[in-house]
Amino acid sequence: MEYALPIIFVSIIGLALFLYVILDGYDLGIGMLLPLATDDEKDTMIASIGPFWDANETWIVLGIGVLLIAFPAAHGEILTVLYFPVTIMLMGLILRGVAFDFRVKAGDSKKAMWNKLFFIGSLVTSMAQGWMLGSYITGMDSSWLNMIFSAMIAIALPVLYIVLGAAWLLIKTEGDLYKKAVRWARHAILPMGIGFLLISIATPLVSEVIAARWFVLPNAIGLLPIPLISLLTFFMVYWLLNRPEVLNILKSWLVFAGLVLLIFMAAIGLAYSIFPDIIIGKLTIWESASDTKSLMFVLWGVLITLPAIFIYTFFVYRIFSGKASSLSYQ
Repeated sequence: MEYALPIIFVSIIGLALFLYVILDGYDLGIGMLLPLATDDEKDTMIASIGPFWDANETWIVLGIGVLLIAFPAAHGEILTVLYFPVTIMLMGLILRGVAFDFRVKAGDSKKAMWNKLFFIGSLVTSMAQGWMLGSYITGMDSSWLNMIFSAMIAIALPVLYIVLGAAWLLIKTEGDLYKKAVRWARHAILPMGIGFLLISIATPLVSEVIAARWFVLPNAIGLLPIPLISLLTFFMVYWLLNRPEVLNILKSWLVFAGLVLLIFMAAIGLAYSIFPDIIIGKLTIWESASDTKSLMFVLWGVLITLPAIFIYTFFVYRIFSGKASSLSYQ
């Protein structure tokens, strides 16, 4: 059990962050798409995420909370090195939350200002998360090459969120906004794919540990399904977005599902690249884990909390399924 507990907890962290990227990713993407819409469309876009976004952000709170309790040594080192981008991310999240409520409550005269602030908060949050991910993959080393790599992900992650946001609008909207969402996704999908490709090429260049795990036989052969499935999924999504007549006949959620599969493949690849380290090349999950008795105590709390979050999330998405209408506080 002493060996298994850290694996269980790191898996919970991975699951929480995976779900966060998908769920909060699409509403961050919608925030970044907001300036491209008309005033009425902005209201519908905000309404499409209104019932969900608080539940979406729960996953990052769970992930960071479990990291703090189960792996305190890693939590301390990660947040010490990433203190500045974490602070920027939190400022962006706060700005989004304030703008989300005030854009309607402040009246029509201030609505445009709060829309812009919602966009800025979404963009800042997304770029900060990209920088943090890039820094983490490079073992939080501050060399110029690793800084460039982190900057690449700080640009690529918002593009992924934009495509996710547009894909969510395909599920939740209709009419002119639906057509615009198809166009937005079509324009962003190719830059997203190029970004994924460049990052995939650059990752083994900036991390010798990851290169050694991927480019050694027979590992390289066994790992082939990850890039192959990713490529096939990307081209499937790209084809659908460029065939709106086919997309109309099929289900609009296929694009979103394809993006989820892409993110899942990336998550599997990252997990393989890192494990058993929690900080690449510096600290393993067993070296940084809390005492076994403490982990057992915390596990009972997680076994209660995790299903509760799943049930709540399922309930919210089930109740507010269907097409979105204009947001109202009346």
